[in-house]
Amino acid sequence: MTYRQSRDDNATGVRIFLVAGEASGDALAAALVAPLTKHFGQNTRFAGIGGPAMARAGIESPVDINSLSVLGYVEGLRAWPRVRRLARQSARHAHDFGADIVVLVDSWGFTLRVAHHIRKLSPNALLIKYVGPQIWASRPGRAKTLAGAVDHLLTIHAFDESLFNAAGLPTQFVGNPAFSVTVKGDGARLRADYDIAENAPVLLVLFGSRASEFDRLHEDFLHAIGRLQRANPDLVVMTLASQALAKDIHAIADNEALARPLIVIEGGRKYDVFAASDFALACSGTVTSELAVAGTPMVIAYKVAPVTWWLLTRFFLRTRFVSLINIALDRGAVPEYLQDKCTAAQLSEGLSRLMQDKAEQEKQKEDLAAAVRALGAKSTDASDNAAQAIYQIWRGREGKA
Repeated sequence: MTYRQSRDDNATGVRIFLVAGEASGDALAAALVAPLTKHFGQNTRFAGIGGPAMARAGIESPVDINSLSVLGYVEGLRAWPRVRRLARQSARHAHDFGADIVVLVDSWGFTLRVAHHIRKLSPNALLIKYVGPQIWASRPGRAKTLAGAVDHLLTIHAFDESLFNAAGLPTQFVGNPAFSVTVKGDGARLRADYDIAENAPVLLVLFGSRASEFDRLHEDFLHAIGRLQRANPDLVVMTLASQALAKDIHAIADNEALARPLIVIEGGRKYDVFAASDFALACSGTVTSELAVAGTPMVIAYKVAPVTWWLLTRFFLRTRFVSLINIALDRGAVPEYLQDKCTAAQLSEGLSRLMQDKAEQEKQKEDLAAAVRALGAKSTDASDNAAQAIYQIWRGREGKA
């Protein structure tokens, strides 16, 4: 018997290693710590690779993940040597920790390479992927690749189960954390704290969680906001500053393109900000699902490198939309301004139409609610569901079910 198989879990504690390669995965991994402790017991030991959210949960990362947040084929090629090096380092840390279970969160390219290295160093470790690649949108062959790299997949999309199971990878839908939020923000309190009039229209601007997203989008976003401010003197514009991008966002808060400075909000008031906002201009990503739950009408934008866009649209992209909301409904319920359409003029025009058309606002709110239902929102907490699934997989593997 191996050490892991012969010891008593409650006496010694299972060792769980969490791996996240970017901000969204860092938050998901951090949210697993408490429910994993609940299911595995207080003697559970944690270590991992992540960022500030995991650090707040008690897991200090020996690897800096800031340089891993890349998107696109050109960017990926440039980052390839760095990703390989950090993947090897991460696997070595997991091995030295003596990980019984490794949970690889999102970040397809990075976590796949970590999985391959861990297989060589620690072949008895249980490898669980949390959040799979979006094979329904592009590159379905990744399902078989992932099946050869990990033992199980926990997915946040209900429609993933059949796709990955068919590729030979045991898959379980645990719910989308964005859709299981029960926190109700206090919009009135936030408005009072920032001296925003009760009837003033508030636009929330979200630049994305990656530095590359911010770099590509912020100039067009700022010019679009400036146009809206000049046309709507009462308009208040807010933005959320993640720890990773706070410095960059503060640097452009009083940009010359703006008629009035942005209100920059840091810290844990995301749901208050959602509740206080009437509309949103958002970089495509997880946050659009969170806005859908909050019922905030929005416009979505995105840009990648021109070569990446050409490759995506010619060879890889299998859907008409990039937003999960529109994909779920199979129609453009939320306006998407992508690549060449992501300009200050088109963004300001689209937002202006949304802000002036009350009927369109109500229609989008209805569509957002319908999309949340269609995406299989669970009434139970997704992080707890994921932790319970990991525990059950572990017990089954160890013959303790």
